[in-house]
Amino acid sequence: MGKTAGNRDWTQIYAIYGIEQWQTLVFLLFHAFFFSLLSVLFLIYFDQICFFLDSFFLSGAARLAAGFTGAVTALSAVCLLFAAANFVYSDVPLQYEMAQRMVSSVGDWSCVKTALDLGCGRGILLNAVATQLKKTGSSGRVVGLDRSKRTTLSTLRTAKLEGVQEYVTCREGDVKTLPFGDNYFDVVVSSVFVHTVGKEHGQKSVEAAAERMRVLGEIVRVVKPGGLCVVWDLLHVPEYVRRLQELKMENIRVSERVTAFMAGSHIVSFRKPSELVAGPREVRLDWR
Repeated sequence: MGKTAGNRDWTQIYAIYGIEQWQTLVFLLFHAFFFSLLSVLFLIYFDQICFFLDSFFLSGAARLAAGFTGAVTALSAVCLLFAAANFVYSDVPLQYEMAQRMVSSVGDWSCVKTALDLGCGRGILLNAVATQLKKTGSSGRVVGLDRSKRTTLSTLRTAKLEGVQEYVTCREGDVKTLPFGDNYFDVVVSSVFVHTVGKEHGQKSVEAAAERMRVLGEIVRVVKPGGLCVVWDLLHVPEYVRRLQELKMENIRVSERVTAFMAGSHIVSFRKPSELVAGPREVRLDWR
């Protein structure tokens, strides 16, 4: 399947991490196949369909209705196939690529003693952080926090397969009330997770927005003064930036837009100031 930028075989990466939401992929592929089959049937039996529709439409309108319906089903099949392909790409290759970008934004991992991956999931970003700690000979560790104990156990398995288990700790916890003291971590990272907080209220609801802002506040609380935070997420990045400005974070940077899971996404990085001062913070765009 080719090599990644880091000279790793994609078959190896898929073997370790797999497809996280395979039910969604099956749903998309099933409906893509259904609409593809339907459009082929419209093409093969077009005249018969037109003859059947003649009893419901005016003269000549039946062919137009049949042609329009066939075109819509074919277009639906193409869109569903594209969505499935984007999902497969976003689920592993893109997440792996973005994890490398995120860890490269930290200047010196050898100075990092404690790091946190919020919503660690399968551990793609978590293990990327652990790999950097291992490469630099750091004595630090990275903690992966997730809402599910089952997920954390699975993440430890992937860390072992990546050969970085000695640098990784996983635990279950509430992301809205992080089980860590103030100013605890040198670095905090998170990958396509924060937008899922409060989704039971509806993505655009006031309650969901409030819970996402609470998570951002918790991130700021647990990172040390001078510490760096790097968050890649979907949909709600502008509101994150506004909240970070209100919290007077420094060096707020927003990456270019990246399409992930059929939605816009950005990486937001910021640094917690050693001393909080009044005044708005500048936001730098197109960070790479």
